[in-house]
Amino acid sequence: MATAELGAGGFAGRQALLRLMAWLSPAFPVGGFSYSAGFESAVVEGHVVDGDAVEAWLQMLMSDGGLRNDAILLSEAHRCQKEGRALGVLIALATALAGSAERHAEITRLGEAFVKAAAAWPHPVIDALAGPVPYSVAVGAVASAHGIDRLDALAAFLHAQVSQYVSVAIRLGVIGQTRGVAILAISESLILDAAASFSELGLDDLGSATVIADTLSMRHETQYSRLFQS
Repeated sequence: MATAELGAGGFAGRQALLRLMAWLSPAFPVGGFSYSAGFESAVVEGHVVDGDAVEAWLQMLMSDGGLRNDAILLSEAHRCQKEGRALGVLIALATALAGSAERHAEITRLGEAFVKAAAAWPHPVIDALAGPVPYSVAVGAVASAHGIDRLDALAAFLHAQVSQYVSVAIRLGVIGQTRGVAILAISESLILDAAASFSELGLDDLGSATVIADTLSMRHETQYSRLFQS
């Protein structure tokens, strides 16, 4: 089908989809493969030992932990950009919520790398995100600036994060590729339900009940041998 036959709305929607796919692809140069958000310590210390445990860990993070908070921050960044509100206060809050020095370095390095790479699609939002900026905030603001639906951005972001954890589990030898793909398939409904729920939440809903996961992220800083930076 020729581009002209798609219509303005159809073309814009497909263009937004392509951008979202590019930005959250494992090939996008943010360096996400270097980090595990403390998941490596969960494996080393025996909290995650097989595929069932990987699934349970991911569900916990999405319902009560860091993935939930990241999604809420992304959603709020999307709103701020869409409504023309400044992002400075949100950036400061998201940065302060990092539970450890490694997590702080992870989210800000990923965010800066994301903004730098996303500058290939010029937009004034890039200037508003100069300097250290948490990854979730950067993704939400840039997605909003380019007309990407908030629900779509949330679902794609959560899927990318789950995929990263699965990749970490494979590289650490906890699961194989076949089980990893199965976990991604099983996670689809969870991700879609979570995206729909988190899109309605605001900053007052931020919070975490995953004390062990947060503590393991701190312990990773002094772990003797490790593959990942966090």
